[in-house]
Amino acid sequence: MQRLPFITFEGSEGCGKSTQVKKLATRLQQMGVPCLITREPGGTPIGETIRELLQFAPHNSGMTPETELLLFEASRSQLVRETIKPALERGVCVIADRFFDSTTVYQGAARRLDRQIVQRLNTFAVGDCVPDITFVLDIDAGTARSRMQGPRRTDRMERQPAEFYERVREAYRELAARESNRVVLLDGSRDADGIEKEIWETVSSRFPRFASKAKSKI
Repeated sequence: MQRLPFITFEGSEGCGKSTQVKKLATRLQQMGVPCLITREPGGTPIGETIRELLQFAPHNSGMTPETELLLFEASRSQLVRETIKPALERGVCVIADRFFDSTTVYQGAARRLDRQIVQRLNTFAVGDCVPDITFVLDIDAGTARSRMQGPRRTDRMERQPAEFYERVREAYRELAARESNRVVLLDGSRDADGIEKEIWETVSSRFPRFASKAKSKI
């Protein structure tokens, strides 16, 4: 049985990727396609504990970039082996809210850690579990900041300075140019419905079985 695709969404904080993850999953589920949404860090009991440590633990302000990197990889390694690979093997389409590209960008570029070490750790954590397609929602740091305002629980990553997010944005753009066969760069400043339409056009053209299922529902 040919497996269903592994689709990931990436982008800066506040870019709207989580909204698009849910929209795509809902569309596919309505077509009868089995889907699983995952998130990083998290997605497993071990991963959720690591997520709390990375984002909200009261003593995490002094966390070093190296420690941050290893915690993200630990969460990802567990997620791949406990959740993502078994789901793909069962014939489920997996849609991930972040995956290893986040570490390439945030820790490798924005934190300025050794990129070869980051790449090796990414490979170690995921093995042969590589996304079939990755959507990057591109927005500027000012727009991201404005979207994160309001009464909400702000995490440690969201409190990084504006220049950090400028490096994040540039690194995602470089990634899209370097891996254009896999990574699709989208203008994240547009309205959510327009972005959803572009995502679906791309998904249905890359994976014809989805287009066929969509026609059968008409």
